[in-house]
Amino acid sequence: MAEDFAKRWDERYSSKEYAYGTSPNLFLKKHLPNYPIGKILFPAEGEGRNAVFAASLGWDTNAFDISVEGKFKALRLAGDQKVSINYVVGKLDELQYTKNEFDAIALIYAHFPASIKSEYHKKLKTFLKNGGILIFEAFSKNHLEYIRKDERIGGPKDIDTLFSIEEILEDFKDFTIIELNESEIELHEGSYHNGKGSVIRFVGIKP
Repeated sequence: MAEDFAKRWDERYSSKEYAYGTSPNLFLKKHLPNYPIGKILFPAEGEGRNAVFAASLGWDTNAFDISVEGKFKALRLAGDQKVSINYVVGKLDELQYTKNEFDAIALIYAHFPASIKSEYHKKLKTFLKNGGILIFEAFSKNHLEYIRKDERIGGPKDIDTLFSIEEILEDFKDFTIIELNESEIELHEGSYHNGKGSVIRFVGIKP
């Protein structure tokens, strides 16, 4: 199953065009500059648009994904913009990150399979230093209604892969909440995120 998942993303990222564009996510762009520069991790980073943005601000930028094609595109984008990122391919439980390694983690449309998403969240937060910042944006469970109206908006069609505020409160229950809400937003991110959708947005500080 994991191999099929990786193949699906390799196929999406194999074209010359960037599936979700080369500009950073607007929520990340708004919040990341508000915090001291340090070491940041981007899980499920795809083609690298957000990691490259962080690197352009001076962050020591690290990323992972299961897609070899995603890494190739990310490194190409980093080269084009003359920044450096550390990008590895693999599943989280195969990687060598350590406890309290990162000053920030950015989960931007990191829709892990439903069976492991909470497990991944709980593992990822151990990699975050005390006082570290988590920035999160992903589609909410209510997003299915938006997909039915217009599939150009993209996003998972499995409700268990989508998020609720209650899930975020549970997975990051010890965090100080800076922002947590469900919002209707208009996305213009490459070919696969276009139109109105429903997202969960969260910024939190690890105690």
